[in-house]
Amino acid sequence: MTASLPTAYAEDASGARPLHVLTAAGYEAWLASQPEATRAWLQAQQFKAGAGTHALLPGEGGVAGAAIGIGDPLDAYSYAHAPTALPEGAWAPAGDLSAEHLATLQLGWGLGAYRFARYKSGGRAPARLALAALDPLQGHVLEACVRVRDLVNTPTEDMGPEQLEAEVRALAQAHGARFESIVGDELLAKNFPAIHAVGRASHRAPRLLRLDHGDDAHPHLVVVGKGVCFDTGGLDIKPADGMRNMKKDMGGAAHAIALAGLLMASGLKLRLTLLVPAVENAIGPNAYRPGEVIATRKGVSVEIDNTDAEGRIVLCDALALAGELSPALILDFATLTGAARIALGPDLPALFANDDALAGDWLSAGERMRDPVWRMPLWRPYLRYLTSHIADMANAGSRMAGAVTAALYLERFVPEGTPWAHLDVYAWNDSARPGRPAGGEALGLRAAFEMLRARYAG
Repeated sequence: MTASLPTAYAEDASGARPLHVLTAAGYEAWLASQPEATRAWLQAQQFKAGAGTHALLPGEGGVAGAAIGIGDPLDAYSYAHAPTALPEGAWAPAGDLSAEHLATLQLGWGLGAYRFARYKSGGRAPARLALAALDPLQGHVLEACVRVRDLVNTPTEDMGPEQLEAEVRALAQAHGARFESIVGDELLAKNFPAIHAVGRASHRAPRLLRLDHGDDAHPHLVVVGKGVCFDTGGLDIKPADGMRNMKKDMGGAAHAIALAGLLMASGLKLRLTLLVPAVENAIGPNAYRPGEVIATRKGVSVEIDNTDAEGRIVLCDALALAGELSPALILDFATLTGAARIALGPDLPALFANDDALAGDWLSAGERMRDPVWRMPLWRPYLRYLTSHIADMANAGSRMAGAVTAALYLERFVPEGTPWAHLDVYAWNDSARPGRPAGGEALGLRAAFEMLRARYAG
C-alpha cells in the first residue's frame, strides 16, 4: 500500500490567489497597509487573525484572496485548517515568509489536506498550496506521517501480519535494502519463542520482519515496532469498548516502518535495522494462557500474568535480537499501555530511556518540531511488581505504574550499556481537529527523526 499522499500542492502557481498568513500580534500592522475597502470588510467580519481562523477577501468578480490566522509559525498544525477552510483552487503565500516558515506551511498544508479514502470516496477536494519550490525533506516527512495514518487506519482484514510483511518488503525494495521474514514455526527453530507464543492461536501466522540498509561503516541504529495487528486481549479478553479500535495496536510498527522509510529517503548516514514482530493476539485452542511460563530469546523465563500484556512479550524477543547486533542505539515504538494514556492523555507519547543524553535529545527535538514527547521514569524499585514465584519474571502483576512496569520489562531485554529509548504512543486521534483527522496519527515521529538528524547529520 503506497502512502496516500494528498493532492495538496499546485503544480502551476499561475492563477493562484494570494494568501496572507497572519498572526494576531502582526495583524494590526498588516491591516493598516491594506486598502480601505479591505479594512472595512475585515472589520465588519470582526476578523482578528486568531489561530485557526480565516477570512476571504473580496474583489471584482468574486474572491480576490484570503487571510488565515495562525498561532505558532513553526508549528505545522497552525496552518492545517487552511486546505479545507479555503475554497478549492490554488493559493500562493503573499508577503515575506522565511524559508523555515514556508517549509512548515508546506508540511502543515499536507497534513490538513489528508483524507483516508480507501473505503469511502467523495467530499470536496482540498485547496492547493502554490509554492515556488517544494522542500524535498518536508515531502519525505509528510509521506512518513501519512504512512503511519494509512497503516493504522486500515482494518485488520487488510492489514494483518502478511500485509504488514508486504509493506516492509516493498519499502526494502524501494530503497535497495535487504529483507527477511521468519514465519510460523520457523520462529521456534530460530529462537523467537515469545513471538510465536503470542501469535500461534491466529489463523494468520506470526512472523518477525527484518530490514537492513546502509553502510557497515556508519553508526548502527536498530528501530523496533510492536506489530500486533489486532489485539483481542487473548484469553484475558478485552471488553467490547476496549477491543473496538484494536486494529491500531500495530501503531508502534507503523511508526517504526515510517521512520525507517524517512531515514532511508533522507540519506542520513546510518546503518539501519528495522525489526517488526507481527502477530495477531487471537483466541483459539492453542492460545497462550494465564499462568503459563514461556521462553524468550534472551533465556529469561516469563510467567504470563495477563495475556493482554502481549506487546511486551513480542517486543522482548525483537529487543533481544537488537541487542545481539551491538548497535550504537536502539529505539522502540509501541502502543503498549493504557496507563500511559491515563497519565498523559492521547497527544503526549510517554518516553522512557536508559540514557539521559538520549532522552534530552529527543525532548529537545520534540520542542523544536512542535512534536512533543514526555519523559517518564524507569523507576527500577517497581520491578517488584513483575515478580514471579516460578519464573524469572512476570509479564504483569499490578495496576500500579503500568506504563513504568511495561518499560522496565522491556529494559530487561536490552544489553546493559546500550543506549535505548522506548516510546509508548497512542497512534490515534479520538476526534477530528484541523490537520488531525479522527483515526491513525503519527506522534513523536518527527521528533525522533529530528533527534537522529541532529545526532548523525555529520
